[in-house]
Formats: sequence, C-alpha cells, structure tokens
Amino acid sequence: MRLRLWSSFPIALLVSALAGCVASTPQPGETGMGAPENAVYRGVNTYLLEGDLVNFVVTMDNARDASDVIAYARCAAAQYALIRGMGFARHVRTTTGNEGTLWQADAVYTVSPALPRGSRTIDAEVTVADCTEQGIPTV
Repeated sequence: MRLRLWSSFPIALLVSALAGCVASTPQPGETGMGAPENAVYRGVNTYLLEGDLVNFVVTMDNARDASDVIAYARCAAAQYALIRGMGFARHVRTTTGNEGTLWQADAVYTVSPALPRGSRTIDAEVTVADCTEQGIPTV
C-alpha cells in the first residue's frame, strides 16, 4: 500500500524537498561568518580535468583560517556550475596552504545538471546567493 502512495507522490514536490536538503547540508568551508574584514580575493584559476571534473585554485590574503579559502573555492565552483548550465556540484577534495597572510586552496568538484550522489553536494544557485550575501566573490 505504501508503494502506491509514494508512486503517486508528485515528482516536482519530491525534487523541491531534496533541493532544500542539499542547501542545508554543511559544506567544507561553510562557516556562516561572512568574508573576513580585510580579505583580498586574488582570483580563481579553473582547469577542466576530464568530463565533469573541475579543479579550482583560489588565492586570497588575510583569511582567518583555512575555512575562508575553502569557502572561496566552494563559491567559485558553484558559479562555474551555473555558468556551464549545471545546477549542482559535488565536492571531491580540497587542500589548503598558506605563507604568512597569503592562503591558497586547490579544490576539485564535479558539476552536473542533476543532483549527484553523495553527501558533499551543493545546490549551485543557493550557494552563489549565499556567497553574495556573505561578501565572498564567485568568479
């Protein structure tokens, strides 16, 4: 009996519910603190590795810690997904390093038009809006 109930459940409502879950999933670098007061975002280098796999190398000055530069990479990945007509990205890995006040993140994401499998996914549109609100540049 339950299967029949779910089979008649509107697909659009289910997709909307899932998109809401994706937006609330904590992501690497997601602090909710906004951009550091004296941050200088030095730019993004983007490299298409293969198919939907993309590497983002971001650099910034005056990050509070690694989470700020990771957030910058996440924002760049979300904007890249939107530019490419994709709605979602999935975090694969990020490494960070710093020399004094200069921080760098080397992050890899997959981008896709549909919600990818995994727990480290982001809704690109929601993430770009959040980045804008926090004052973190996208691309």
